[in-house]
Amino acid sequence: MKIAHKGRRETFPLDTPNKAVGAARARDIYLSLLANGWDATLAKFKHPNQAARPLNAGQPCTVGEFLEEICRMTTNQSTFKDYAQAFRQIVSEMFILSNNTLKYDYRTGGREEWLSKVHAINLAEVTPAKVQEWKLSFLAKAGDEPLTLRKARISVNAIIRRARSLFSRRKLRHMTLTLPRPLPFEGVEFETRQSMKYRSEIDVEKLIAHARQELEDNDPEAYKVFLLAVGLGLRRKEIDLLEWSSFRWNENLVRIEPTRYFHPKSEDSIADLPADPELMDIFRKYYAEAKGSFVIRSPRPPLPPRPHQYFRCDPIFDRLVAWLRKHGLHGNKPLHTLRKEYGSLLTRTYGIHAASRALRHADLRTTSEHYSDSTARATPGLGRLLVG
Repeated sequence: MKIAHKGRRETFPLDTPNKAVGAARARDIYLSLLANGWDATLAKFKHPNQAARPLNAGQPCTVGEFLEEICRMTTNQSTFKDYAQAFRQIVSEMFILSNNTLKYDYRTGGREEWLSKVHAINLAEVTPAKVQEWKLSFLAKAGDEPLTLRKARISVNAIIRRARSLFSRRKLRHMTLTLPRPLPFEGVEFETRQSMKYRSEIDVEKLIAHARQELEDNDPEAYKVFLLAVGLGLRRKEIDLLEWSSFRWNENLVRIEPTRYFHPKSEDSIADLPADPELMDIFRKYYAEAKGSFVIRSPRPPLPPRPHQYFRCDPIFDRLVAWLRKHGLHGNKPLHTLRKEYGSLLTRTYGIHAASRALRHADLRTTSEHYSDSTARATPGLGRLLVG
């Protein structure tokens, strides 16, 4: 196979006449290249005899070798990348490799240089004691201001939870590498759980009125993004790659499913979402004027999975985020706040179970952690039997 990446092109032998086996090996090379860069990929797949040492030498592996092995055994690459990113953040900050801009240099090789340094760390050096030290350092940066410290506790728990998932028993049961003992996160405790329940601070009716007045004619693509987020609770990636074929016009449904370009966050993300008839009418008008397969029109093309986030609609998202901030949504993720508002409205009206289904959470606990249940005070209705 021939493969080009970051301005470099190489040929790799696949060493098999079998098409299926060759395709699987090509996939492994491609994923290794995205995760580990040219040097590690060439050493493993093109010049295996030049590798620093065989992986089965009985020595604890490096961070890069561990991530490559986990990547090879993982079917959900999107989830793997998220977990690996969290683990790299911990290792990078732990060994003071993150105090530069290299990891953001995707164009001239800086990112690969940073990755090679992080991946070269021996996994045995990432001890529970050092992880604990990193956690305390992370929290210390927040200072003593209660609100900032609260956010830091939420963040550090999320980072550790994602990184620790790489070391679950299910993921390690087929591992062929020699792993250190103890594993990096053994005995490392989470900070006290902070409440993450969403409490609406916006007047959604007024916000929709402003959107109709200011966006509908002046920026129709941003208006469509707004409607998909607040009216259907779609995630950014789902909006970015939503195609007109997802609309079931006669049923007032929008179907979220895998497509040529879009791969759902999980199987639970696949669903038919009911839509208000008025919302469908608006999009039916847009569909009548559509000139492509994507709902949101953008000059940027869809691209294969990349080592960093890429959205074809980024300029449109940026315009909408600026507009939302102007109208009082000042959090870190104003666009995601619209999805939270959607979930909050469903929870208050129909209860936590209906909201969980519409938000497509894998577990009801996720919904319960972020939304307060219906404010209606339910009773069994037996009072009528106690009078008269």
